[in-house]
Amino acid sequence: MFRARPKRARRSRYNVTYRLTRSVPAALIAVVLIAVVVGATLTYKRIDDFMTAATGHHLNPIGEVVQAVEPAQGTIAYKLKHGQQVNVLMLGMGGYENDAPYLTDSIMAVTIDPTTNRVMMASIPRDLVVHMNLQSTSRVWVNKINSAYEVPYTNIICCVASQYTGPNGGGYASEHEVGKVTGLTFDRFIAVDFKAFRDMVDALGGVDVCLSTNLDDNSYPNYSNGYKPIHFKAGCQHLNGEQALEIARSRHAVQPEQSSDFGRARRQQDIMEAIKKKATTVNGFAKAPQLLSALQKNIHTDMSLSDMKAIYDWGKNLPDSSIIRIALTAPSGTAAGNLLDTYDCGMGAGVSQLCPDDPTFTMIHRYIGSSSSTGQPASPASRLGSRRCSIRAGCSWPTRWCTARLRRR
Repeated sequence: MFRARPKRARRSRYNVTYRLTRSVPAALIAVVLIAVVVGATLTYKRIDDFMTAATGHHLNPIGEVVQAVEPAQGTIAYKLKHGQQVNVLMLGMGGYENDAPYLTDSIMAVTIDPTTNRVMMASIPRDLVVHMNLQSTSRVWVNKINSAYEVPYTNIICCVASQYTGPNGGGYASEHEVGKVTGLTFDRFIAVDFKAFRDMVDALGGVDVCLSTNLDDNSYPNYSNGYKPIHFKAGCQHLNGEQALEIARSRHAVQPEQSSDFGRARRQQDIMEAIKKKATTVNGFAKAPQLLSALQKNIHTDMSLSDMKAIYDWGKNLPDSSIIRIALTAPSGTAAGNLLDTYDCGMGAGVSQLCPDDPTFTMIHRYIGSSSSTGQPASPASRLGSRRCSIRAGCSWPTRWCTARLRRR
């Protein structure tokens, strides 16, 4: 049997070749078919290389086909197909170009609701102080939430619990801590460093972003442990990768509207929306190979290919009006803030830090839950905390916190 098949194959190839050489159109079709086969092979290898670099696992073509036909229960593809909410944690970190490569400069919780066709993007400030329980002992580590991702990759704390070790440990640690703050249980995470962000925007040919005011920052970090000034005018402008990164990262703008956490969160969300809009166009799809190359070495995720495809297919035609954007912020010169405040909540008086008005995070849970369910940013109840603490007998939170807040008032 094994030896008989090549003979039939040789006769078949001869007959096909003979017929093709008698027809120019048929010869052109043959060239196209060869190009498609070669292209498919290169695409598969490129995707496999990307998935291996991003997830640590080779692509399983049979498994992906099965998932496409009938997704396994609990996967993102399954949830979207059956109208279940999906939560993804998006993290932006410095990477090897930064002196603190694993600190997450940008933290965004994304909730996808297929029943209402809405997406909520909630920005969490990196300076929010949390009491982390990431260790195998009963110890509590008080630090900014942006440090959770670095726990498995540095010696910053000892005795890290086993579920937060390994290649995905940083993502799982961040999911745990951001989940405590937001009340969300995350299905997957994506961590992208500065280089991947820059290269991704450049691969798309740049993005268009509008600024409500000028943005002038004279203390923007350069790549030599120093600073440089950056300047952007108000209005809509086309940005390359480096410019988009500067607008997303800037923290010390001269303009109060841009220097606040709210202004920074709004800029980051604007850029994410611009990337989504560009990537889901025909032109963006044509640049998929460049995008894969841009992201391959500087992105880490626990998503599968079918997860990514399911999110892309679901959201590619989603209108901007279906995206709800909120941010946790503290009071500033231009905004009242919501649910957070600025004082020493465990990091020392000389450290920039943000503290929750409600240390149990219950108010933040309600705020985010209400925003995602109603389709509109909820009205934060930050004033409720002050009112309760002004009446000692009615204070429902720890007395020490209430006393501290009254002292600040």
